[in-house]
Amino acid sequence: MCLAVPGKVLDIEERDGTRMATVDFGGVVKEVCLEYVPDLKVGEYAIVHVGFALQRLDEESARHTLALFEELGLLQEEFGDSWEAAAAPEGWDGAGGTPPAVHHDGAREASR
Repeated sequence: MCLAVPGKVLDIEERDGTRMATVDFGGVVKEVCLEYVPDLKVGEYAIVHVGFALQRLDEESARHTLALFEELGLLQEEFGDSWEAAAAPEGWDGAGGTPPAVHHDGAREASR
């Protein structure tokens, strides 16, 4: 699933002629292009989709939406580390603590 997620602009800089921002999505920080919202300022919130800020958003709406996404587990789904998921042992869904240990011979221990 690909969501449009509200985030708070922490820092803005120009890189190779493109306005870029460091944006905080409820604890997850990502780089975002600001070309569609060129007047966005540090401290403001924006709705971000696939790395592009699309629209300014008021703080109350942004915080409310982030809280709902967090409650529903959508932030982890959207921003979870795909490399971490790919490296997890087969059959481990990421829930319930640590993954089962995998021995060099391929045998697996049960999760604790």
